[in-house]
Amino acid sequence: MSDDNLDLVVIGGGTGGYVAAIRAAQLGMKVAIVEREKLGGTCLHKGCIPSKALLRSAEVLATAKVAETFGVLHSPPEFDLHRAMARKQQVVTQLYKGVQYLMKKHRITVYEGIGRIMGPSIFSPQAGAVSVEFPNGDTKILSGRFTLVATGSRPKTLPGLSIDGESVICSDDALEMTFLPKSVILVGAGAIGVEWASLYCDLGVDVTLVEFLPRILPLEDSDVSSEVARTLKKRGIRIVTGAKLLPETLNKGEGVVTISAEVGDTTLQLEAEKIFVAVGREPVTDNMGLEATEIEVHKGAIVVDEHFRTKESNIFAIGDVIGGLQLAHVAAHEGIEAVETMSGLANKPMDYTLIPRCTYSQPQVASVGLTEAEAMAAGHMVKTGKFQFRANGKALVLGEPDGFVKIVADERTDDILGVHMVGPHVTDLISEAGLALVLNATPWEVAHAVHPHPTLSETMGEAALVVDGMGIHG
Repeated sequence: MSDDNLDLVVIGGGTGGYVAAIRAAQLGMKVAIVEREKLGGTCLHKGCIPSKALLRSAEVLATAKVAETFGVLHSPPEFDLHRAMARKQQVVTQLYKGVQYLMKKHRITVYEGIGRIMGPSIFSPQAGAVSVEFPNGDTKILSGRFTLVATGSRPKTLPGLSIDGESVICSDDALEMTFLPKSVILVGAGAIGVEWASLYCDLGVDVTLVEFLPRILPLEDSDVSSEVARTLKKRGIRIVTGAKLLPETLNKGEGVVTISAEVGDTTLQLEAEKIFVAVGREPVTDNMGLEATEIEVHKGAIVVDEHFRTKESNIFAIGDVIGGLQLAHVAAHEGIEAVETMSGLANKPMDYTLIPRCTYSQPQVASVGLTEAEAMAAGHMVKTGKFQFRANGKALVLGEPDGFVKIVADERTDDILGVHMVGPHVTDLISEAGLALVLNATPWEVAHAVHPHPTLSETMGEAALVVDGMGIHG
């Protein structure tokens, strides 16, 4: 059974895949999506949304514990994991229904099954037809003018450190937890590791955060890493950096797991109830028929050109499966550009330095553009401005004075090169900085956009003033 009356077949219904499908439908294309699990993909069901829902529950608990400082008297708060997980699922379900509605609205056909790319065959003179295997064993062939691979990624681990879902877990396991561990060793201090360290800490779990590189959040500006490390340590989180974990020393006991780590000339013995592996994600490219095509795979990721076309001219790929910045909003914009390229619309290649990056810990982290070190390495004469949240009235009203806004600019051209934030709600504030970079704004221009008082956004304007030595409140 086959369907060859299609313009586009999308393999993977995550954020990148379904957004691309919607844009394609808007452009008049007849579209089908093949999804092996649920529309919305990792972000909606196993990543962004459920983890942020739990982070919000942890944040509310942390606020309740200090409610007396706001004049609110109450008995000590208790945390109900079952209710928090139910709320998390309610949020996910509501958004899932929204995505399903969008598919119907745009007349996009969704096939729930496993999609595999076929080589040249009677269904298509070139590679790109998609074989769909349904849960009941039936199959269907979908043949369109274009095929888009958006199969995403999955948690990866370290060699020799197998995830068993019990003693050694990943984010997928943690999002389905039925009880809180008393202690956890988090391996990897990127965004995922830091978020879970913050969450567990707020929920009363003893946390050890282990990172191979010299500092946590190693891709962020060094000032950001230092500030987040300081605040996490203040909350009682143990941080071990420059640590090489030794998987061969892993020992699983009754309710306890131990492992050793080399830190310089010292070997540390680490012990907790669970080890949480958060060392990143790997593209999903296996068992999908790529070997029947000319598509090139490098270090597990599909190789594409600047418009996301693979070595097969009619097959495109976007999102986590091509490596790069593995962020939902990146996949969505890559998907839009890919289908617009298919439709003959001229696009400039995406500039990944303009992509905001967010970590939803307490305090939050957000950044866009070059770090100070990256700007200097690129040959810029750098000037910076930094404004602390402790000097901001709204931050003090919220009771969240930690953190800062830092602007990195070019001394010769005066262009803003990067903005780096640590503090309350900075994942919402970063969009102003993103727009500033898109428009090649200068610190003077940002400073002279009037920021209302009292708001957290004033920190952006103040930091811009500091860049040129005109700071008012700092």
